[in-house]
Amino acid sequence: MHLFYTPDIAPSHPQYFLNEEESKHAVRVLRLEVGAEVQLIDGKGGLYTAQIKDAHPKRTILQITNVVTEYGKRNHYLHIAIAPTKNLDRLEWFLEKATEIGIDEISLIICQRSERKEAKTERLNKIITAAIKQSLKAYHPVLNEPIALNRFLAQPFDGQKFIAHCEDSEKTSLKTELTKQGKYLILIGPEGDFSPAEIDSALHNGYKAITLGESRLRTETAALEACFEVNFLNR
Repeated sequence: MHLFYTPDIAPSHPQYFLNEEESKHAVRVLRLEVGAEVQLIDGKGGLYTAQIKDAHPKRTILQITNVVTEYGKRNHYLHIAIAPTKNLDRLEWFLEKATEIGIDEISLIICQRSERKEAKTERLNKIITAAIKQSLKAYHPVLNEPIALNRFLAQPFDGQKFIAHCEDSEKTSLKTELTKQGKYLILIGPEGDFSPAEIDSALHNGYKAITLGESRLRTETAALEACFEVNFLNR
């Protein structure tokens, strides 16, 4: 069944009008006709089943036939703050795979050793949207605008906070520290790692240093490993 992302849909309204772009895709590309069933996700946990009532290429009318709320809601909240990679393809790959595995929020942090100091979130959000449609996720992860690490560390977070770094110092593991069904924030640095001063600042702000294994991982790989571990430990 074909799936559409419709963040403005109202759960209590019996009908929904696809916008021109989605209508054209449904009618001209997918060649859907009156009576065809489709699914809609609102990015806030709603999964809708609908039937096409008018297959118009500019304003397709859908009749909502079923609504499921909190579809696929997970028992924890995961926020990963990652330094944008020099090659944006690698960051896009992380966003796609993390969305498929399960993530709630992503922040882009600019560190002392960051090779990339900016990233356009409009395109990155499109990558996330495509991933939720592909993997049938009813929740759309939040992607925050790039922010300097020192400002990010000053923000409050009601949950467990971790920093993954490569410095030779005392570290623990997610398996040891994670409290199940909680809220987690994990910092992942740039290819050159966090600076010693940044690590100290994070520790002073309540973050715990963790290891993600013996191998030295690339930024996007480390972030995905953290995402996988958190979801696996909450099974």
